[in-house]
Amino acid sequence: MQLVVGRIGRPHGVRGDVTVEVRTDDPELRFAVGTSIATDPVNRGPLVVESCRWHKGTLLVTFQGVADRNEAEELRGTMLVIDSADVRPSDDPDEFHDHQLIGLAVVTTSGEQVGEVTDVLHHGQDLLVVRRSGRDEALIPFVRALVPEIDLEARRLVVDPPEGLL
Repeated sequence: MQLVVGRIGRPHGVRGDVTVEVRTDDPELRFAVGTSIATDPVNRGPLVVESCRWHKGTLLVTFQGVADRNEAEELRGTMLVIDSADVRPSDDPDEFHDHQLIGLAVVTTSGEQVGEVTDVLHHGQDLLVVRRSGRDEALIPFVRALVPEIDLEARRLVVDPPEGLL
């Protein structure tokens, strides 16, 4: 699975620097000098980081072979992606990356099949988006009280929903 770690924005200056909208919690690792980053669309990459610096809260990156503002402008809107296999698992047993949860089967504590996690929303409260067969999607707050068990190896997530949630 491809994970977006950044999106190339507008050029900065005339020497090929671009702004990057960061979508990773570890930009120093993902945009380290010498790192090759795959792109979406694929034909724009891979891009190799030549330099990287912060300027007024914005990440500025120079990629090898991008020498001027015009070449930088051609990259605008390009998504920078990595393979989910390249993401280290968290040391915290209660912390999960979105890609680990997407695709898990959802069952209730009584064993009733609910559906499958299709997305994780982060809007103040983390919400699991669950596709249910023949019904509307369900949004389940991702808190221990409602999601007491996650078994990544079995590809299963157990929910204990209050009455009316599903």
